[in-house]
Amino acid sequence: MRRKILSLFLLTGLLFTGNACRQTEEPSQRRTVSQETLLKANQYLAEKDDERIKRFIERHGWKMTRSPRGYWYEIWHHGDGPRVSEGKEVVLEYTLRLLDGSKCYTSAEKGPLTFTVGHGQVVAGLDQAVRLLRQGDKARIILPPFLAYGVPGDRDKVPPRSVIVYELQVKEVK
Repeated sequence: MRRKILSLFLLTGLLFTGNACRQTEEPSQRRTVSQETLLKANQYLAEKDDERIKRFIERHGWKMTRSPRGYWYEIWHHGDGPRVSEGKEVVLEYTLRLLDGSKCYTSAEKGPLTFTVGHGQVVAGLDQAVRLLRQGDKARIILPPFLAYGVPGDRDKVPPRSVIVYELQVKEVK
């Protein structure tokens, strides 16, 4: 009996001590700290991705431009067709690779990629970058993870947090 009372006393003491040791911050303050930490972590990862992309571009001798939104592009053949714009349907021939050169998808295997610009049918970076192009253009587009398939990847051939490289040609703008 004495042991049970002592055990109960110790357990009660631990519960009260545990509560006294907890932070007294408001939940919103804890959330703000967590958001700041996540923001800093995302910024750090974006900077590291950008460094990897720059080294990749240098190794290949490409002359690419970084957009204000964070993707890289180079139009290496200029077409003379209509411009790609919001609401237009676009047909692309493409090859999608990772920075290590691994081929993920191609239009030769899967058929041309057709989508309506601005309707969220493709990754954000591709949707943004094609707006720089016109029918007949051939381009390279490099997308950091936050503009591509993000943290999870595509759960098929694009691994988590992958930088992806599109080599594409705008076949048609409708």
